[in-house]
Amino acid sequence: MDVTTGFFYLFSVVLLYAAFRVITAQNPVHAVLHLILAFSQAAGIWLILKAEFLAIVLVMVYLGAVMVLFLFVVMMLDIRIDALRRSFWKYFPMAAVIFAIVAFEMGLVLIGGFGSIDEPKPVATVIDSAGQVVPFSNVKALGTLLYTEYLYPVEIAAVILLVAMIAAIALTLRQRKDTKTVDPSEQVRVRAADRVALVKVAAAVAPAPAVEEKQA
Repeated sequence: MDVTTGFFYLFSVVLLYAAFRVITAQNPVHAVLHLILAFSQAAGIWLILKAEFLAIVLVMVYLGAVMVLFLFVVMMLDIRIDALRRSFWKYFPMAAVIFAIVAFEMGLVLIGGFGSIDEPKPVATVIDSAGQVVPFSNVKALGTLLYTEYLYPVEIAAVILLVAMIAAIALTLRQRKDTKTVDPSEQVRVRAADRVALVKVAAAVAPAPAVEEKQA
Protein backbone atom coordinates (compact mmCIF):
# COMPACT_ATOMS: atom_id res chain seq x y z
CA MET A 1 0.00 0.00 0.00
CA ASP A 2 1.46 3.34 -1.08
CA VAL A 3 1.22 6.71 0.67
CA THR A 4 -1.76 7.90 -1.40
CA THR A 5 -3.80 4.83 -0.52
CA GLY A 6 -2.90 5.24 3.15
CA PHE A 7 -4.09 8.85 3.19
CA PHE A 8 -7.28 7.81 1.38
CA TYR A 9 -8.14 5.26 4.05
CA LEU A 10 -7.20 7.73 6.80
CA PHE A 11 -9.46 10.46 5.40
CA SER A 12 -12.23 7.94 4.82
CA VAL A 13 -12.17 6.59 8.37
CA VAL A 14 -12.20 10.07 9.90
CA LEU A 15 -14.95 11.12 7.49
CA LEU A 16 -17.15 8.18 8.48
CA TYR A 17 -16.54 8.83 12.17
CA ALA A 18 -17.38 12.53 11.81
CA ALA A 19 -20.54 11.76 9.81
CA PHE A 20 -21.64 9.27 12.48
CA ARG A 21 -21.05 11.82 15.23
CA VAL A 22 -23.11 14.41 13.33
CA ILE A 23 -26.26 12.35 13.80
CA THR A 24 -25.45 10.96 17.25
CA ALA A 25 -24.02 14.00 19.06
CA GLN A 26 -26.34 15.23 21.83
CA ASN A 27 -25.10 18.80 21.63
CA PRO A 28 -26.07 20.58 18.37
CA VAL A 29 -22.87 22.65 18.45
CA HIS A 30 -20.81 19.46 18.63
CA ALA A 31 -22.77 18.09 15.66
CA VAL A 32 -21.91 21.16 13.57
CA LEU A 33 -18.23 20.89 14.55
CA HIS A 34 -18.17 17.25 13.47
CA LEU A 35 -19.81 18.28 10.18
CA ILE A 36 -16.96 20.76 9.64
CA LEU A 37 -14.50 17.92 10.28
CA ALA A 38 -16.35 15.73 7.76
CA PHE A 39 -16.13 18.42 5.07
CA SER A 40 -12.42 18.89 5.68
CA GLN A 41 -11.78 15.17 5.23
CA ALA A 42 -13.87 15.17 2.04
CA ALA A 43 -11.70 18.01 0.73
CA GLY A 44 -8.64 15.86 1.40
CA ILE A 45 -10.15 13.03 -0.65
CA TRP A 46 -10.85 15.45 -3.50
CA LEU A 47 -7.19 16.46 -3.46
CA ILE A 48 -6.13 12.83 -3.71
CA LEU A 49 -8.42 12.44 -6.74
CA LYS A 50 -6.67 15.45 -8.36
CA ALA A 51 -9.82 17.61 -8.15
CA GLU A 52 -8.17 20.67 -6.62
CA PHE A 53 -10.93 23.07 -7.64
CA LEU A 54 -13.64 21.05 -5.86
CA ALA A 55 -11.45 20.76 -2.76
CA ILE A 56 -10.79 24.52 -2.65
CA VAL A 57 -14.47 25.32 -3.19
CA LEU A 58 -15.44 22.87 -0.45
CA VAL A 59 -13.05 24.49 2.01
CA MET A 60 -13.74 28.13 1.10
CA VAL A 61 -17.52 27.93 0.62
CA TYR A 62 -18.68 25.27 3.05
CA LEU A 63 -16.02 25.38 5.77
CA GLY A 64 -15.37 29.10 5.56
CA ALA A 65 -18.93 30.33 5.10
CA VAL A 66 -21.83 27.93 5.36
CA MET A 67 -20.67 25.87 8.32
CA VAL A 68 -19.53 28.91 10.29
CA LEU A 69 -22.92 30.54 9.79
CA PHE A 70 -24.63 27.26 10.69
CA LEU A 71 -22.60 27.17 13.90
CA PHE A 72 -23.66 30.66 14.94
CA VAL A 73 -27.28 30.00 13.97
CA VAL A 74 -27.32 26.88 16.13
CA MET A 75 -25.78 28.86 19.00
CA MET A 76 -28.48 31.52 18.65
CA LEU A 77 -31.34 29.03 18.76
CA ASP A 78 -32.76 27.88 22.08
CA ILE A 79 -32.72 24.18 21.28
CA ARG A 80 -34.21 21.78 23.79
CA ILE A 81 -31.91 18.79 24.09
CA ASP A 82 -34.53 16.61 25.78
CA ALA A 83 -36.95 17.17 22.90
CA LEU A 84 -34.27 16.19 20.39
CA ARG A 85 -33.60 12.96 22.25
CA ARG A 86 -37.27 12.01 22.14
CA SER A 87 -37.56 12.73 18.42
CA PHE A 88 -34.38 10.75 17.67
CA TRP A 89 -35.97 7.41 18.56
CA LYS A 90 -39.16 8.44 16.75
CA TYR A 91 -37.40 8.60 13.38
CA PHE A 92 -34.83 5.90 14.10
CA PRO A 93 -36.57 3.08 12.10
CA MET A 94 -36.73 5.22 8.93
CA ALA A 95 -33.12 6.32 9.40
CA ALA A 96 -32.04 2.68 9.85
CA VAL A 97 -33.73 1.65 6.57
CA ILE A 98 -32.09 4.52 4.65
CA PHE A 99 -28.71 3.68 6.21
CA ALA A 100 -29.06 0.03 5.17
CA ILE A 101 -29.86 1.02 1.57
CA VAL A 102 -26.91 3.43 1.37
CA ALA A 103 -24.56 0.87 2.93
CA PHE A 104 -25.73 -1.78 0.45
CA GLU A 105 -25.10 0.54 -2.52
CA MET A 106 -21.66 1.51 -1.19
CA GLY A 107 -20.84 -2.16 -0.72
CA LEU A 108 -21.74 -2.92 -4.32
CA VAL A 109 -19.51 -0.12 -5.56
CA LEU A 110 -16.57 -1.10 -3.36
CA ILE A 111 -16.84 -4.79 -4.20
CA GLY A 112 -17.06 -4.06 -7.92
CA GLY A 113 -14.08 -1.75 -7.71
CA PHE A 114 -13.08 1.08 -9.98
CA GLY A 115 -11.16 -0.93 -12.53
CA SER A 116 -13.15 0.37 -15.48
CA ILE A 117 -12.56 4.00 -14.52
CA ASP A 118 -9.30 5.50 -15.68
CA GLU A 119 -7.42 7.87 -13.42
CA PRO A 120 -7.64 11.46 -14.66
CA LYS A 121 -4.45 12.56 -16.34
CA PRO A 122 -3.92 16.30 -15.91
CA VAL A 123 -1.74 18.24 -18.31
CA ALA A 124 1.83 17.86 -17.09
CA THR A 125 3.36 20.87 -18.84
CA VAL A 126 2.24 24.08 -20.51
CA ILE A 127 3.90 26.66 -22.71
CA ASP A 128 4.26 30.12 -21.17
CA SER A 129 4.29 33.48 -22.93
CA ALA A 130 8.03 33.19 -23.60
CA GLY A 131 7.55 29.90 -25.43
CA GLN A 132 9.16 27.80 -22.71
CA VAL A 133 7.70 24.55 -21.41
CA VAL A 134 6.97 24.84 -17.67
CA PRO A 135 5.26 22.39 -15.31
CA PHE A 136 1.54 22.97 -14.85
CA SER A 137 -0.13 23.17 -11.43
CA ASN A 138 -3.89 23.39 -10.90
CA VAL A 139 -3.47 24.86 -7.42
CA LYS A 140 -1.16 27.60 -8.70
CA ALA A 141 -3.54 28.44 -11.52
CA LEU A 142 -6.52 28.69 -9.15
CA GLY A 143 -4.58 30.83 -6.70
CA THR A 144 -3.42 33.13 -9.46
CA LEU A 145 -7.00 33.64 -10.69
CA LEU A 146 -8.45 34.15 -7.20
CA TYR A 147 -5.89 36.73 -6.11
CA THR A 148 -5.48 38.60 -9.40
CA GLU A 149 -8.53 38.62 -11.66
CA TYR A 150 -11.09 37.78 -8.93
CA LEU A 151 -9.40 39.59 -6.05
CA TYR A 152 -12.17 42.14 -5.40
CA PRO A 153 -15.04 39.60 -5.47
CA VAL A 154 -13.15 37.41 -2.98
CA GLU A 155 -12.51 40.37 -0.66
CA ILE A 156 -16.13 41.55 -0.89
CA ALA A 157 -17.36 38.05 -0.04
CA ALA A 158 -14.96 37.92 2.91
CA VAL A 159 -16.20 41.27 4.24
CA ILE A 160 -19.84 40.19 3.91
CA LEU A 161 -19.14 36.97 5.80
CA LEU A 162 -17.23 38.87 8.48
CA VAL A 163 -20.16 41.24 9.00
CA ALA A 164 -22.53 38.27 9.18
CA MET A 165 -20.35 36.57 11.79
CA ILE A 166 -20.17 39.73 13.92
CA ALA A 167 -23.96 40.13 13.72
CA ALA A 168 -24.45 36.49 14.69
CA ILE A 169 -22.15 36.89 17.71
CA ALA A 170 -23.99 40.08 18.75
CA LEU A 171 -27.32 38.28 18.56
CA THR A 172 -25.92 35.33 20.48
CA LEU A 173 -24.87 37.61 23.35
CA ARG A 174 -28.41 38.79 23.96
CA GLN A 175 -29.71 38.54 27.52
CA ARG A 176 -31.39 35.24 28.27
CA LYS A 177 -33.03 33.87 31.35
CA ASP A 178 -30.93 30.71 31.47
CA THR A 179 -27.57 32.50 31.26
CA LYS A 180 -25.69 34.65 33.74
CA THR A 181 -24.55 37.93 32.25
CA VAL A 182 -22.05 40.34 33.80
CA ASP A 183 -22.11 44.12 33.37
CA PRO A 184 -18.50 45.41 33.33
CA SER A 185 -19.59 48.94 34.30
CA GLU A 186 -21.16 47.66 37.51
CA GLN A 187 -18.00 45.69 38.30
CA VAL A 188 -15.88 48.85 37.96
CA ARG A 189 -18.13 50.92 40.24
CA VAL A 190 -18.27 48.31 42.98
CA ARG A 191 -17.01 49.21 46.46
CA ALA A 192 -15.98 47.10 49.40
CA ALA A 193 -18.79 48.55 51.49
CA ASP A 194 -21.31 47.32 48.94
CA ARG A 195 -20.05 43.77 49.09
CA VAL A 196 -19.44 43.25 52.82
CA ALA A 197 -21.74 44.53 55.55
CA LEU A 198 -20.54 44.36 59.14
CA VAL A 199 -23.41 43.92 61.61
CA LYS A 200 -22.92 44.25 65.37
CA VAL A 201 -24.71 41.48 67.20
CA ALA A 202 -25.10 41.44 70.95
CA ALA A 203 -23.46 38.49 72.60
CA ALA A 204 -25.89 36.05 74.12
CA VAL A 205 -24.71 34.42 77.35
CA ALA A 206 -26.34 31.14 78.20
CA PRO A 207 -27.21 30.68 81.89
CA ALA A 208 -24.97 28.31 83.80
CA PRO A 209 -26.62 25.02 84.70
CA ALA A 210 -27.60 24.69 88.34
CA VAL A 211 -25.44 22.37 90.40
CA GLU A 212 -27.17 20.37 93.11
CA GLU A 213 -25.30 20.12 96.40
CA LYS A 214 -24.71 16.63 97.60
CA GLN A 215 -25.83 15.82 101.14
CA ALA A 216 -23.08 14.70 103.41
